[in-house]
Amino acid sequence: MNKILIIGKKSFIGSNLNKYLPKKFEVVILSFEEVINKNQNFFLKFTHVINTSIHKKYINHPYIKKYDLDRKFVLKFNKINFIYIFLNTRKIYFQKTNIGEGSIIKPISNYARNKFKTETFLKRKLKRKLLSLRIGNIIGKRIVKSKRNNHKLFFDNFLVMRKFKKKIIVADDFKDFLSIIQFCKIIKILINKKISGIYNVSLSEKVHVSELVNWIDAKYLKQISFEGKRKDSFTLSNKKLLKVIDIKPSKHELKKFCKNILK
Repeated sequence: MNKILIIGKKSFIGSNLNKYLPKKFEVVILSFEEVINKNQNFFLKFTHVINTSIHKKYINHPYIKKYDLDRKFVLKFNKINFIYIFLNTRKIYFQKTNIGEGSIIKPISNYARNKFKTETFLKRKLKRKLLSLRIGNIIGKRIVKSKRNNHKLFFDNFLVMRKFKKKIIVADDFKDFLSIIQFCKIIKILINKKISGIYNVSLSEKVHVSELVNWIDAKYLKQISFEGKRKDSFTLSNKKLLKVIDIKPSKHELKKFCKNILK
């Protein structure tokens, strides 16, 4: 049986994984503070560990080792027997369409630079025990409500604007969105197949912001003016991922999810 430790009780991805991973998995979810104080024997039963927690200063500031929670956790161990799942970001890449894992690395924010530094360290330290997932935009609800959401997501910002019925002007960028359900299905397969390595996790299709807003709330779409040049458009190639999983996430699935997300 696969035994999964999720680090990050209140995180968006962690709490959703805890909800949507199959019941046949043995799943334990703890905060980073709880995990870091456990002795090494506690971790012997786990086949996979996924860290979904993050320090606020890791997001907003230049790299400092003490704020790198992935590094801090991994350095607890003399030897690691589980596969460590690291959540990376598409923001490490030079922005363009059809970004592959071998595309140009060009982080333009502290967050992206820090993520790439952490991945480089983990590759050297863990070798074949590392599964690094370079992720685009994931759409879904936060299961655990918390005032301390260190990392604001597209949907978080959308809900704020919609709540106050703000009229906004934005460029109709296209991005690579994926629902949290699709993401959890992919994680399930990667765990079952004991996959390691570096993979883009994406829809690999253009989804314009106007399309997404229309799916979620067509009435609110009328509050938005789409003007100006696209500056934040990208797609991630998922060809490498599709070679190791037996499903292909579709735009239709994403649309169906979005149409029900506010219910």
